[in-house]
Amino acid sequence: MGGLRWVGEAVVEGGVTERPFRLVRDGGREADGVPGILWLPAAPERPLPLVLLGHGGSGHKRADRQLRLARWFVAEAQLAVVAIDGPYHGERVPEQVESSDYQQRMAVTGVDQITDGMVDDWLATVDALGELDAIDGSRLAYLGLSMGTRFGLPLAAAMGSRMRCAVLGKYGMQQPSAMPAGVDMAPRFARDAPRVTTPVLFHVQWDDELFDRAGQFELFDLLGSPEKQLMAFAGSHATTPAEAMAHWRDFVAHHLRSAV
Repeated sequence: MGGLRWVGEAVVEGGVTERPFRLVRDGGREADGVPGILWLPAAPERPLPLVLLGHGGSGHKRADRQLRLARWFVAEAQLAVVAIDGPYHGERVPEQVESSDYQQRMAVTGVDQITDGMVDDWLATVDALGELDAIDGSRLAYLGLSMGTRFGLPLAAAMGSRMRCAVLGKYGMQQPSAMPAGVDMAPRFARDAPRVTTPVLFHVQWDDELFDRAGQFELFDLLGSPEKQLMAFAGSHATTPAEAMAHWRDFVAHHLRSAV
């Protein structure tokens, strides 16, 4: 049978409990399950809203920024947090894969198939965690930039009103020439972005060398959200000012605390 399988022992540090897991589908092997981590307060007193963290390209579910965000949401905002590895990332591959390699693999498989698979993994993870007493599966938020937006925007479109807000960005309608044509998300975004109706905070790096400004503005314009904000910071694609992260956190915490 499938289901949520805890992996190893829970680790408690600074009032935050970290629990690795594998989500196993019916008939599947644990080794092939979706690898993830759930962070919770050490002693949650009620079902908590859940923040979904999507990592960037060449990252993984337990990358440094994921950890810092997860621990802040749990310790400071009393929210639950989950992260899962993206396709060809983290524990889904025997060793780290170069960006050109995983992009080519995605292109060979097909961008829509890869995207649909990741959206399905997120939906199944949320449904499984929603069975836990500590999780309020009706109050969800998503935070993911760059590759986190590649998969997070279609997820937000699929989740509809279950998702109370999303932080997206560092992506656009014009992909870098170095990326394979087969991973171009523009056609998918053109279909999915108008279906995103949750409040969105969209982050643009003004000097992004991968996704140009015009393409990012175009994607922002396509979002169907009646409540959407755009914020921009100087710097390259990989630059993430501490002030930006503070805005992300406050935006998510505000919408989940006010959700009823």
